[in-house]
Amino acid sequence: MAAAQGQLSEGADGMDSTEGNAADSLPLPFRAAVEALRAARLRPEIEIEPTRAPQRLAPHAYALEAAVVDGDEDLADGRLVLLHDPSGHDAWQGTFRLVTLVRAELEPEMAADPLLPEVCWSWLTGALQGRGLSYGEPSGTVTRAGSHYFGGLSGRPSASQIEIRASWTPREGMGGVPDAASHLAAWSDLLSQVAGLPPTGPTDASIVSLPQRRGPQPT
Repeated sequence: MAAAQGQLSEGADGMDSTEGNAADSLPLPFRAAVEALRAARLRPEIEIEPTRAPQRLAPHAYALEAAVVDGDEDLADGRLVLLHDPSGHDAWQGTFRLVTLVRAELEPEMAADPLLPEVCWSWLTGALQGRGLSYGEPSGTVTRAGSHYFGGLSGRPSASQIEIRASWTPREGMGGVPDAASHLAAWSDLLSQVAGLPPTGPTDASIVSLPQRRGPQPT
């Protein structure tokens, strides 16, 4: 990614899904939430930058994409979208919504764990709870997929991938603004966990861990 590790770049703001709408005409709560996302600093292994936001999910949207990088290797990647509807949304039970997609390659023994989907979902909820965040209406899916190669591709080893798609409503604070920076920090905790990095921030004691994907394996 072009952005500096752990810090957002200034370009491609994507603050509003309606092209041509000046930033200073956006709702103040949305502007404040986006500025908090832009000012956030994450662990150095995470490269993050703004990307084009979806145009039909809400009147206002801001999107980020990130990757957990180890040298030249991407251990995990994801996308986080902040949605805002000033009129509120019945399904959200609020005026803001966070939507995410997180993906990572898995070691075969990790992919075969029957508890993997439940564990991955606990990483999301545990990351939010570990940061002491108030949220509601969580929903999502955890999907694991395996690829086996044949014919001209038979030399490639089998590969497994985990994909987490989720959304939740961040509770709003003063002025109707959610703590967007803390939700981004929790999301980065999830991304790091999926990538197999050791935690650096607060964690929920109820989170179940799977074997680390990185580092020496016991013999």
